[in-house]
This record gives sequence, C-alpha cells and structure tokens, in this order.
Amino acid sequence: MRAALRRRLLQAVRTDALASFDPADGVWRTRCLHCRRALALREDGTAIGSASLEHVVPSAWFGRRAAAALTAQVGEDADDPRNLALACAPCNHGKGASHDARGPGDARARDVVAALLDARLARWREPQGDGMRD
Repeated sequence: MRAALRRRLLQAVRTDALASFDPADGVWRTRCLHCRRALALREDGTAIGSASLEHVVPSAWFGRRAAAALTAQVGEDADDPRNLALACAPCNHGKGASHDARGPGDARARDVVAALLDARLARWREPQGDGMRD
C-alpha cells in the first residue's frame, strides 16, 4: 500500500469522532460511513479487511459548477480531511459505480453525496491536541 494512501486513511480515522485507537493491539476501529459496518486500520495506516478510503465528494466533481455547493464545504482539495472517510469496500465501490459515475449534474447523485457529506461532517473531530497517535 502506498504511503500517501496510508496517510490519507490515517487522516480520515483521526478526524472521525466514532474512531478509537486501542494501544494494546495498535488498531484503529470505526464504522463505515455508509452502512456502519465495523472497520479497522493498523496504527501505520494499513487497512484491515474491507476498509477503504472514501472521497465523500468525488475527486472528479471538484471544479464542476454543479458540485460547487458541496465542494465549498470541504475546500478546494479533494484530499482535505473533511472529505475523507473510511468506508467498507462494497459500499465505496457501489457509490463509485453509481452515484459518483452519474456526476454532479444528476440530482439524485448530489442528494446522496450531500447526505454522506452531512454524516461525515457530523462525525468530524479536530485532529490536533486530542492525544491521538501520529
């Protein structure tokens, strides 16, 4: 697994208010943003099982006028931690194949992404000064 992907996975889990780190086994635990399935990540950012990185607002939607209201909530960068979450692979791939692929011009796709973004932002926690591990 690439180092950049591991860093992004760690950013997502460290800023997830549902996530907890167990120093006994060196594992972060949280829930899928979509279905709430239990997910785990090693201390070094390596995904365990079906954990995958979810770009809540798809990367391809950045810079598109129809997605401007959504992207404004997470800034100019698709890799902003507010736009990153952990999702199980089946949910992540399903979203990518359906809603993401239809694009921001599709009202239903925008609604799904907006609901997921609301859920992610509701689970947001600031990463610094909270005692979490590097």
